[in-house]
This record gives sequence, structure tokens and C-alpha cells, in this order.
Amino acid sequence: MKAFQVTGSYDASRVGYRSSMQNFSVQVAAVDENAAKERVLSDLGSKHRKKRGEITLAEVKPLAPADVTDPVVKHQIGEK
Repeated sequence: MKAFQVTGSYDASRVGYRSSMQNFSVQVAAVDENAAKERVLSDLGSKHRKKRGEITLAEVKPLAPADVTDPVVKHQIGEK
């Protein structure tokens, strides 16, 4: 597995309130770039009750094992 840094935004507004966009940057472990996108869309959609169309992915870039800061991702890619 490889580590990826995914950045983007989603609409965090509630019904009847003004629009507000929430930026995010997450590290995920995945086989390739498409799998990393799917993982982020699935996780954010589940946690924040957002549909895939409400989530905008700006950038997906691979990370070197030394640049990973998330301990779960480090474990998943086999880094200590």
C-alpha cells in the first residue's frame, strides 16, 4: 500500500443556514490514487452525512513514508 495526502472541501452548512465550506486535508493508505479518492469520499460521506457530489477533491498526491504523520496510515503502509 501507498500513502496519499488528499485535500479538498465540502459544504458544511445545515438547512436554513448560510452556506459554509469546510476545507480538509487527510492522509490515507490505498493501493492507487483512485482507491484513495474512493476512501476519502466514503469516509467523509459517512462521518458528515454528505453525498459524493457535495465533496470536492482538490488534490491527491502520493507521500513518502517519512512524510506520513498519521499513526494509523504509518501502520497500514508498514512504516514504523
